[in-house]
Amino acid sequence: MWKQVFSKLNLIRAGLWLAAVVILVLILPRPDHQSYSYELNQPWKYPLLTADFDVPVRRDSTTAKAMLDSINRRFVPFVTRDTKAADANITRFENAESHHGSGLNVGLIVSLLSHVYQRGIVDASVYDAIQRNPAKSLRISDDNEQENVVNTIDASEMLSPKKAFEYIDSVYNSHSDNANTHLNEATAKALYLCINPNVVIDSVADNKYRSQAYLNVTGAIGTIKKGQRIVDRGEIVDAQIFTNLNTYMEMLESQQSQNSDNYNYIFGQILYIALVMAMLYFFLYFYRSSFFNNIRQMIFLICFIVIYVIFAVVMFEYVPGGLYLVPFAAVPVVILIFFDARTAIFALMTTVFISVLVATYQFTFIFLELTAGICATFSIKQLSRRSQLLRTALVSFVVYSIGYIAITLFTEGKMLDMNWHVIGTFAINSVILSFTYILIVVLEKIFGFTSTVTLVELSDINNPILRRLAEEAPGTFQHSMQVSTLASEAARAIGANTQLVRTGALYHDIGKMESPIFFTENQHGVNPHAGLNPETSAQKIISHVTGGLQMASKAKLPAVIKDFIAQHHGRSLTRYFYNTAVNENPDKYIDPAKFQYPGPNPQSRETAILMMADCVEAASRSLPDYSAATINSLVDRIIDGQAAEGLFKESPISYRDVEIVKETFKKRLATIYHSRVAYPTIHKKEGEEKK
Repeated sequence: MWKQVFSKLNLIRAGLWLAAVVILVLILPRPDHQSYSYELNQPWKYPLLTADFDVPVRRDSTTAKAMLDSINRRFVPFVTRDTKAADANITRFENAESHHGSGLNVGLIVSLLSHVYQRGIVDASVYDAIQRNPAKSLRISDDNEQENVVNTIDASEMLSPKKAFEYIDSVYNSHSDNANTHLNEATAKALYLCINPNVVIDSVADNKYRSQAYLNVTGAIGTIKKGQRIVDRGEIVDAQIFTNLNTYMEMLESQQSQNSDNYNYIFGQILYIALVMAMLYFFLYFYRSSFFNNIRQMIFLICFIVIYVIFAVVMFEYVPGGLYLVPFAAVPVVILIFFDARTAIFALMTTVFISVLVATYQFTFIFLELTAGICATFSIKQLSRRSQLLRTALVSFVVYSIGYIAITLFTEGKMLDMNWHVIGTFAINSVILSFTYILIVVLEKIFGFTSTVTLVELSDINNPILRRLAEEAPGTFQHSMQVSTLASEAARAIGANTQLVRTGALYHDIGKMESPIFFTENQHGVNPHAGLNPETSAQKIISHVTGGLQMASKAKLPAVIKDFIAQHHGRSLTRYFYNTAVNENPDKYIDPAKFQYPGPNPQSRETAILMMADCVEAASRSLPDYSAATINSLVDRIIDGQAAEGLFKESPISYRDVEIVKETFKKRLATIYHSRVAYPTIHKKEGEEKK
């Protein structure tokens, strides 16, 4: 028992399930990530948002910026006096002039330089602040352990470095008793370099008191209490609401990132996704065991759903309204092509139920995606032409639009509140859906599946292999065409894949092109088997299966077509040559294995139908007459004989299906070989010949 539970197949399926759950949980947004997307001066498109905790109300950015600019204009800077700057710069100037020997009145310049330092030299920005200040003052902070003392000083006489230089130059030039009343270039340069601020900003005090002034702007001006409205749907997000939303989102992210409930949230996601994926597994186990036991198909199905959910999450995260741009209706369309309708709808439900975890309007999302996806599935049924996808896209758009209108009416009560931008999103979604054929082609190449469109293309008789078959083995080609018609009608009658049977039947005998003359339908009076022993003849006949598989591989035909070539005779005997060998050697044991096709026996309903159609059609050509009794007897004898040999035991075809196939063959053969009415001749009147 335990060996069966822990079989390789079960371990692979369990690994797929676990990997899907882990990947999906990792890709989904964490609880601290908010999905709201909003813009200034645009309507709030989500339901009523209330505060989960107290939220401070701050001024909006425009008002805050204006108030801060006003504070900066009126703020009186805090400064400190550098007592050593004056002496250091005066000494520096005197040393520079002692090397020039320019003859200027250096003493006067030094006196003026000392004077401007006494008045105070400030940085250009501080000088501008003084000029903006009506009081023309600066502040000096005298901090001590007991108290903070702020002194205001008169700054009306203070100069910037540029103003100080201009003052010294103008005063010096105003003394007419100087021999040279103009500063030469070297002296002017030295003087300018020696004029530096000796009243500088006290950064500690200035930042301290400036920050205190800013608090009146940046501090809270009110509080949104827990449970109180922040914004309601349809309300315009003005500057104040925009600021409130930003504050709320920042606090929400900060609080939730430190909240231990995150683990509970993630654990809930794990349970939810695990349950949804388990539902899919149970469906496949109980109702689609053939898919459930096929690892390649299971890998495709799980990977396709996981990748589609990842795509949906990425679109939601990075594209405004991107979740509704994802064509979820493509999920059942693709699955329908490679599986069946019920599996397609269940895959759609799984994908939608997981993707809804990131949807804002969860009910709306589930309703719209399920209705559009299911209707798309019904509209396509079986994809045989690319143009069908255009019809499916149109159906999807109509259903999306009607569903959205319905929800708008019963939630809002009027059409005026409908967002036409959403209708445009649905239109884009449907356009994307119409290009699903590209995705189908890619998946065919990756997973080795075969879509109905590919089968239709292969069934074109202008295909190089079929055209060659018609030229080199025309009898076999006509036989294949008849078998294709016969088998496809039987497949339709029992609900099998009609297009697959039709295409497989066209290619099942392509191996006969290697030696067409050895097959009855291509012979014209000469029988090459006449000079061969039965075993050699049997091997010539059997070789058309192995040769056909080699041709199919060289032509890169799909695996499902190769199945028809390999299985259309199963493990049956070349009965004619075996019986001949036994009759010719009554006293010798004849090994049946030398007369047996390589097989395997039919593994699907479709290949079983072909086996029946192939034998019945070939045998019907040798009937002495085509009465209903003869045809019925032939069909019953051949198919019952195949069943008695156990050729259908490995196929899921039922006894009821076999009976329906037999009745279909009988009706079809009766139609093909019906007796025709003889055309009347004209009887000439007596004496007419003489005329």
